[in-house]
Amino acid sequence: MRLDKYLKVTRLIKRRTVANEACDAGKITVNGKTARASYDVKVGDIIEINMGTKPLKVKVASVTEYARKEDAADNYTVID
Repeated sequence: MRLDKYLKVTRLIKRRTVANEACDAGKITVNGKTARASYDVKVGDIIEINMGTKPLKVKVASVTEYARKEDAADNYTVID
């Protein structure tokens, strides 16, 4: 699954266009490297989002095409 879609499905970022723009601006890193929106997310990847005042670091637990609001947080684990 594309990185921008994963961020939207898991509700880490509210809209896919915002996720796409954040990737283009270099605010999203995967495994320590700046990632493009087309990056293929895999289980075990560590995604760091540097938007706002506090950076968010998560580890991908599962990749699903769709997630209900209640189940969205099950797709990742927050680190730090």
